Amino acid sequence: MATQSTTIQLTLLSAEGLHVRGKPANTNVFAVVRADSIASHTTATATESNGSLSWEETFSLEVGPYARCLTIEVKCRTGAGERDVGVARIALSDFLGRSLPGNRLQLCYRLRDWDGRENGTVNFSVRVVAQPQPHAAADENGCESSLGGVVTGIPVWLEKS
Repeated sequence: MATQSTTIQLTLLSAEGLHVRGKPANTNVFAVVRADSIASHTTATATESNGSLSWEETFSLEVGPYARCLTIEVKCRTGAGERDVGVARIALSDFLGRSLPGNRLQLCYRLRDWDGRENGTVNFSVRVVAQPQPHAAADENGCESSLGGVVTGIPVWLEKS
């Protein structure tokens, strides 16, 4: 059985409609991106422009053969430390197997807080750089939050570019 990984290039574009304790989160916001692994990528603090926050940061992620989810956690730095704003867990099958190497998909997913309530959206693009063989579709129940509840990403918008 092959154990080769797939390389994807993810560009975290922006986030909109974020709130912390009912107030707009528009300062000191950053994101943590991972694909079913211990290794993660943390963005710089987002810049605010016209009511949305933007990063425009690109990461290369190695996705193992058994990985099921891409996780984007949006957080806010406060005087008391870091506060979770929202998380989106995206099944890798949403774009692996559909996208040929070189094509870039632009996606928008709803963020949810740890109680499952909607808390804004995150916009990103993804491109498969190297994919050895198509792998089986991910089980949507295979993505669990660290708190034990299922947090599933639901695409809000999809555009091929």
